[in-house]
Amino acid sequence: MTVRTRFAPSPTGYLHVGGARTALYSWAYARHFGGTFILRIEDTDLERSTPEAVQAILDGMKWLGLEHDEGPFYQMQRMDRYREVVAGMLDAGTAYLCYSSPDEVEAMRERMRAAGEKPRYDGTWRPEDGKVLPAVPEGVKPVVRFKNPLDGDVTWTDVVKGTITIGNKELDDLVIARPDGTPTYNFCVAVDDWDMKITHVLRGDDHVNNTPRQINILRALGAELPLYGHLPMILGTDGAKLSKRHGAVSVMDYPEQGYLPEAMLNYLARLGWSHGDDEVFSMAQFTEWFNLEHLTASAAQFNPEKLNWLNNHYIKAADNERLAALALPKLERDGARFDGAPALPTVLGLMKERANTINELADAAMLFYRDPQPDAEQLALHLTEAVRAALALFAERCATVAWDKASLAAMIKEVLAAHSLKMPQLAMPLRLLLTGQLQTPAIDVVLELFGRDVVLARVQKGL
Repeated sequence: MTVRTRFAPSPTGYLHVGGARTALYSWAYARHFGGTFILRIEDTDLERSTPEAVQAILDGMKWLGLEHDEGPFYQMQRMDRYREVVAGMLDAGTAYLCYSSPDEVEAMRERMRAAGEKPRYDGTWRPEDGKVLPAVPEGVKPVVRFKNPLDGDVTWTDVVKGTITIGNKELDDLVIARPDGTPTYNFCVAVDDWDMKITHVLRGDDHVNNTPRQINILRALGAELPLYGHLPMILGTDGAKLSKRHGAVSVMDYPEQGYLPEAMLNYLARLGWSHGDDEVFSMAQFTEWFNLEHLTASAAQFNPEKLNWLNNHYIKAADNERLAALALPKLERDGARFDGAPALPTVLGLMKERANTINELADAAMLFYRDPQPDAEQLALHLTEAVRAALALFAERCATVAWDKASLAAMIKEVLAAHSLKMPQLAMPLRLLLTGQLQTPAIDVVLELFGRDVVLARVQKGL
């Protein structure tokens, strides 16, 4: 058997973090077995589906690097196929025309609720041997209903939740085509999975109630059943379902906030699956290790601190040129000036150890790309008369010293010895004059990066 998985989002909004995890697991399972990963856009909800939402899904998949092998397929482009299958089911007697109005169906359900029964369609138009159907009303366009089995159970072995059984008496005769002929969600999904030869369906556990309906439709079509796995929801830090109030839930919010795709993928992979105690791994390792046996049935909790830790790990490992390309747009928005300034990749390589996001990295690097504006009180505190004399000697030595980290460090020690000062007494006012901040990397590194001309100009201005 060739493994064929699919990710089938509805384009009614952004690509959610939970959807991205589903896509990742489906992609990884196909890659593990050398199979096929299919992208399908389930866009039959015409009122809520938008081109912008479709693009958000495609952008999110592209950013994550989850390349599909087939698709994207759009359900709205498969209407002729759905109508063909509906016609075949009507001919085969596995579906039937129903002329009950929505008000009549609601009245049926109200009667059942009043009787303490599960509300469902009562089968008025369901053909049975020896049954006489009502006269077809004039001018009424019928829906098409699936002839669901009346007895027995639907049982499947869920790869996440174990064996699940739902009685057919719990299920309705599902509407599979509306009066205008457009098919309904569960019917389209079943036909698509059949046509696309899907072998494994991984999706959120909010679809558990859809599964028995889709299984019965697939059985009526004589189709092979895929293996199903329903993933538990992702919770926020407070134990509630992950939502906007917990922060970003759209995948495309994360690049805007300065996260790397490899960090997000690594993090999502561990939200419901494990490989021993391994926390950090590449996608190559993940696809080699990924299996269905180690998916967890318990809900995962989204921990922003853990994501930040992973993102910091990948930032530290990233090529400095790549970091520069990612940080540059934010630096430009913040008014960075690059003329005569240190090379951005070099600066980011120096600053990246402590940055959790690209945005934090850009903010930290900004001290090299703006005019310093030291706080007057801090400057008065640190720029004493004794320090001024030392800075004057420092400026004099700057004119001739070899401009490298080792030579600068040695020169600073000479200045400190000549004026009987300790390193912080000189380094603090130097930091303020050069960057406007008291917290910077080592002062000799900062001096080397700024260059002789900038250092002299800013120190002399301060004096």
